[in-house]
Amino acid sequence: MTLEFIGYAAGRQASETIAPEGPVIQPGYLREVARTHEEAGFDRVLIAQSASSPDGFVLADQVLAATERLGVLLAHRPGFVAPTQLARKFATLDAFHPGRIALHVITGGDDADQARDGDFTDKPTRYRRTDDFLSVVRRTWESAEPFDHEGEFYRVRGALSDVRPAAGIPVYFGGASADAIRVGAKHADVYAFWGEPLAGIAERIEQVRAAAGRDIAFSVSLRPIPAATEAEAWDRAREILRLTQDRVGEFKGRRDSSEAVGSRRLLAAAATGDVVDERLWTAVAKTTGAAGNSTALVGSYEQVADSLLDYVRLGVGTLLIRGFSPLADARDYGALVRLVREKADAVTVGA
Repeated sequence: MTLEFIGYAAGRQASETIAPEGPVIQPGYLREVARTHEEAGFDRVLIAQSASSPDGFVLADQVLAATERLGVLLAHRPGFVAPTQLARKFATLDAFHPGRIALHVITGGDDADQARDGDFTDKPTRYRRTDDFLSVVRRTWESAEPFDHEGEFYRVRGALSDVRPAAGIPVYFGGASADAIRVGAKHADVYAFWGEPLAGIAERIEQVRAAAGRDIAFSVSLRPIPAATEAEAWDRAREILRLTQDRVGEFKGRRDSSEAVGSRRLLAAAATGDVVDERLWTAVAKTTGAAGNSTALVGSYEQVADSLLDYVRLGVGTLLIRGFSPLADARDYGALVRLVREKADAVTVGA
């Protein structure tokens, strides 16, 4: 069985437990974290987007140039760049680094962060815009002849790109609402979920498959906390929670996740207990208001690997794993990535 592992790269090191220090862009750190992921056996790294983040296209190009085979999953919020331009940007990166760039579509669940970039549309409108946007992006990548498009949000006439991806660019899509499922099921190659309990992931896979009516792949995002023994892993988890609680006032409120359906689903799981499905740990999600990828798997390397494979058995083919100490954890995850891949051949998939 072929599994895809995705890590996380940014211009400097920071997390719930580590306060950012120094310049926002630290080229040496970015190169080091990229090479560390490549050496650990990851397939891609995610470069996230927000209204205050550095330009993701530049970061992506730096990561790709610093590595030999590592790919980039570059997040993008539709609405700020014309879809024809976005398609050419991605196709240009692909021309320099064939097969190593992928698009992660984030429609935007935080009204305040959208407004920082001048977008005051509501969520239903944003999802309709994303639908229209991706229709134009796909045609720009695929059409060898000029085309016209008349949509609710985008109108182009005689559009044609001189640069197009030879083998296509994968589209990943995140979102938990009914609108997200409708749009993502239509356009996505890979539909991405946050780390819900197994029953929740099984439910969502069924929903997306039914809406898509076609083959579609799935990703789940988790924060593994492995150690040599289960006791050592829980000692580390408790220290992570303590540091998160100490720092939560510094970052809570920068992102409003109260209207994000995905965050509400994580908080609902957290309300059932700090540990779900034997080792899915929800305490950090509860502390931070589930502002993003915030549920963890705690245990020995073997136990965490087995828990990751439980998601694979449901039909998940991409595992997006990110640590609380980004650089050290990326290095440490090499053992976990190898272990999961070794065990994957024995897994029977079926949601």
